[in-house]
Amino acid sequence: MAYEDDNFIDTGKHVWNYSFFTDEDIRLFQEGMLHNAYEKFGSHYLRLLDTDGFYFAVWAPNADKVSVVGDFNGWKKQLHPLYPRLDKSGVWEGFIPRLDTGIKYKYHITAPGNFEANKADPFALHCEFRPGTASITWNLDKYWHDGHWMANRRNNNSLNAPWSVYEVHLASWMRPEKNREDVYTGYADIAERLVPYVKAMGFTHVEFMPVMEHPYDGSWGYQGTGYFAPTSRFGTPEAFMHLVDMLHSNGIGVILDWVPSHFPHDTHGLHQFDGAYTYEYEDMRKGFHPDWNSYIFNYKRGEVRSFLISSAHFWMKVYHADGIRVDAVNSIIRLDFSRRPGEWEPNEYGGNENIEAIHFLKDLNNILYRDFPDTQTIAEEASDWPGITLSTAKGGFGFGMKWMMGWMHDTFKYFKIKPEDRAHAQDKFTFSIMYFYDEKFMLPLSHDEVVHGKSPMLYKMPGNEWEKFANLRLLYTYMYTHPGAKLLFMGNEFGQTSEWNYKSELDWELLQYDAHNKLQECVRTLNHLYRSYPAFYEYQFDRKGFEWVAIEHKYEGVIAFKRKGKHRTDDILVVLNVSKNNYPEWKLKVKGKAHWSELFNSNDTAYWGSGEYVRKPLEVNVVDKKKKIYEINLGLHALSAVIFR
Repeated sequence: MAYEDDNFIDTGKHVWNYSFFTDEDIRLFQEGMLHNAYEKFGSHYLRLLDTDGFYFAVWAPNADKVSVVGDFNGWKKQLHPLYPRLDKSGVWEGFIPRLDTGIKYKYHITAPGNFEANKADPFALHCEFRPGTASITWNLDKYWHDGHWMANRRNNNSLNAPWSVYEVHLASWMRPEKNREDVYTGYADIAERLVPYVKAMGFTHVEFMPVMEHPYDGSWGYQGTGYFAPTSRFGTPEAFMHLVDMLHSNGIGVILDWVPSHFPHDTHGLHQFDGAYTYEYEDMRKGFHPDWNSYIFNYKRGEVRSFLISSAHFWMKVYHADGIRVDAVNSIIRLDFSRRPGEWEPNEYGGNENIEAIHFLKDLNNILYRDFPDTQTIAEEASDWPGITLSTAKGGFGFGMKWMMGWMHDTFKYFKIKPEDRAHAQDKFTFSIMYFYDEKFMLPLSHDEVVHGKSPMLYKMPGNEWEKFANLRLLYTYMYTHPGAKLLFMGNEFGQTSEWNYKSELDWELLQYDAHNKLQECVRTLNHLYRSYPAFYEYQFDRKGFEWVAIEHKYEGVIAFKRKGKHRTDDILVVLNVSKNNYPEWKLKVKGKAHWSELFNSNDTAYWGSGEYVRKPLEVNVVDKKKKIYEINLGLHALSAVIFR
């Protein structure tokens, strides 16, 4: 906190002229490097001259007048005006005495061109329950119980630790009434149900689709208006803190979806915030997103970069997030994203790169890893743009991980093919390893793949009911044993039979049926296997961690590979039979060890398999003792995966 030379406190007025800002704060803000702007802007509880109240600060560089309006003054614009800083930074501020916590407010902004609007606070800590759009004065008050997690999370969040992420949409994971879209389960009740479920299932992290405040349920949170406020649909900010706290206290990390790519045109939001294109580009060839009917942040303005970087920083510092998944990176860095020729303008060098946006992402990662080295940033980036997870020191973007969209698309295409025709498509199956080590990849089976007519996971699989479940168990085993981190959208773990619907909860009643209940058990087992054996994760981003054993049997449909850890005794052998043929005696040559035991078989009756060839005694014969080559004789059931150690 600081008093400026030209600022003063006047106890005779409704608003006292008071400032949090130093000249250095303003300089950093304008240069795009003020990472803690949330400590300066917004509304903050203070006690001045033995008087309680709230200090307000907002950036509105085009405004002629700014005042605070709300329930406390009958929404009258003339009663509580803010003061513009004399440095012409566009920052308006002031202290309103005797103002309570929990009061609805907005900024009334008057600007040239007869512009007048009531705008929500871009830095608000709490927001009115929709369809209301006001900000709410709030004083965050939470005693955390996750000290052990925070002190040790470097080990849990490192790139050589297991990452099995359960992606959750809070409004539709579970509801008080299945088909009542206007009634939500609160953060506390979600914590009571979700935490033990995730822990029992063996996931290492949850990823929440955007919890930041948003006006429209149908946007799933990706059209946000509150960059510092968890949505009030489920309760207070402290209630969301409690959910994070409970997850951490049970050894589960928390990743938050974060959307710095675009924002909606709602009148109370950032669009033309002070009558001008303040947060967005003025040139709509850069400033408007045709796919999402939304506006693109002006990454050239330092103040906008400070706003966005501070938002990400806020969720990690104040809410103890273990990482952020940055949405739609490809749309941020490409000027021609979803635009035809003539609808975009090349950069100064004639290319399609949004140069200032690329600098923003590099600054974002540099600052977050500097201040929170035990967290991760994850890019949702769907192209082959190089260097997404390369360090900024080496010219990359500096993300910790990147979603492996190519693997997801190729895997779906492959598994949709009838087993008898898969021999001609094996390259789709094996291709991912050709480029896997170009980046540090997370394998996503996300919400986007089970909505908008894409069908649920189970119905992407060919064949009759038994074959669909067998194929899905085979796919999941392949994902969990493939190098890289894992992400599974809620409902996928038990074979949801309908597409995801944000208005309704998951089809939990399916768990009364063996096929679904035992698929869930299969995923639980795979999670615990993945976490229990270092070969699956120690070298998950290193070529040392993977070795093909057999890919020459495409017409028989048998594929085998090793996952390797730091110690040779840790090696894991994975054998997949993607065909409909049973092989009672399949001979496989393996280099290294003479003794192998079965860890997992997707055809186990525990997972709704037939039980054939499960835990069959292995016959191992020496082929070349000097070279340590052995031949294993094993049984492979149709559409099954077997894991050996």
